[in-house]
Amino acid sequence: QLQASGGGSVQAGESLRLSCAATARTFSGYIMGWFRQTPKKEREFVAAITWTGGSTFYADSVEGRFTISRDNAKQTVTLQMNSLEPEDTAIYYCAVVNFGQEPGEYEYQYWGKGTLVTVSS
Repeated sequence: QLQASGGGSVQAGESLRLSCAATARTFSGYIMGWFRQTPKKEREFVAAITWTGGSTFYADSVEGRFTISRDNAKQTVTLQMNSLEPEDTAIYYCAVVNFGQEPGEYEYQYWGKGTLVTVSS
């Protein structure tokens, strides 16, 4: 199972830190990541990190503002979100991520209940 937490309501420019607690079945050896979704938009990839943490991937919209990390001993994934913008408002989901067939494409194998992030201007 994957359980995201840390969401909340903030002002533009502020920061939030999302955490994801996983079980070994949905964590060990996998690429982990985050996607977000709003009622008006399709699911949007946010960030991903490989099992070793040696490679990270970000959506252009969050590059330079968000940082993904993982602690394999604790089976957790963290998304540090800085300089938040109203456009970042969404429900954020932690997921097991697979690369799609095309560069920049991602697929989600498992995900849990999301956490709501609201950014006001």
